[in-house]
Amino acid sequence: MTRNLRLAAAAAAAGATLFVQVRQRRAPRDYPMRSGFAAGLHYLERGFGVPVVLLHGLGSMIQDFELSGLVEPASRRYHVFAFDRPGYGHSARPRGTLWTPLAQARLLRSALDQLGIARPVIVGHSWASQVALAYGLEYPEQTRGLVLASGYYYPTARADAPFLVPPAIPLLGAVLRHTLSPLLGRLLWPVWLKLIFSPMPVPGYFSRFATWMALRPEPLRAVGEESAMLLPVTIRMQREYSKLKVPVAIVAGTHDRFVLARRHSQRLHTALPGSTYIPVVGAGHMVHHAAPDAVMQAINLLS
Repeated sequence: MTRNLRLAAAAAAAGATLFVQVRQRRAPRDYPMRSGFAAGLHYLERGFGVPVVLLHGLGSMIQDFELSGLVEPASRRYHVFAFDRPGYGHSARPRGTLWTPLAQARLLRSALDQLGIARPVIVGHSWASQVALAYGLEYPEQTRGLVLASGYYYPTARADAPFLVPPAIPLLGAVLRHTLSPLLGRLLWPVWLKLIFSPMPVPGYFSRFATWMALRPEPLRAVGEESAMLLPVTIRMQREYSKLKVPVAIVAGTHDRFVLARRHSQRLHTALPGSTYIPVVGAGHMVHHAAPDAVMQAINLLS
């Protein structure tokens, strides 16, 4: 490589890094803080009645539930709390802790204790379904029920893992999170949305989602860590499902191309004889956007 090419490459890298940093610093303006913090978790609080806790999936935040149209109808009947899980949105992800589903469930319990909330219905979407399951297993007396939406419950191959894990690799990941990974993530964002919303089109209102908030270093690390641990965590967790002592409602899109319902949701329903299964015909992974009424139906069954 000639000297001029090296200089050009260095200038391009510096420019890309500066661009990423500017966009990441501006991101919180697109996603202002909601109600407050409890046990270090940023949360939104709406409504009155039986408590319902909403937990978002991989790479997301509270705003996803707001855009889906689930928060508003739920808050007309229930006391709704939506949380940014550790590392997402405005919630920190302290180092020195392996943020497994159980660790996140324990942190959530601390947050709910601070808020004076007992026996909630826990709604977990996608990756957070494992957090909901861990919560129900750890705190059965403090759980009214679990709504598991589009969850991953059994070990199956994940083609996306090689793309999502690198930002969590020590040293290398730190460099990637501030340079290449946010740019690559933004480039692939439309492809990712098309996959998880399919077969329905990506809703126009989702353009309001604070994309660069999700592409900051902390969320990218969280995504990488959670993607890396998903398979081993699931292998361990599946042995515990039969010990669940709380009511469970399972919601899944029949056309989910990201996490196949028949391999996960239907199989879990079979493993939990007392569970309720609500298949949403024609919906994909973002079932709470495609059919928020189906999620509301599940909440109503458990409340």
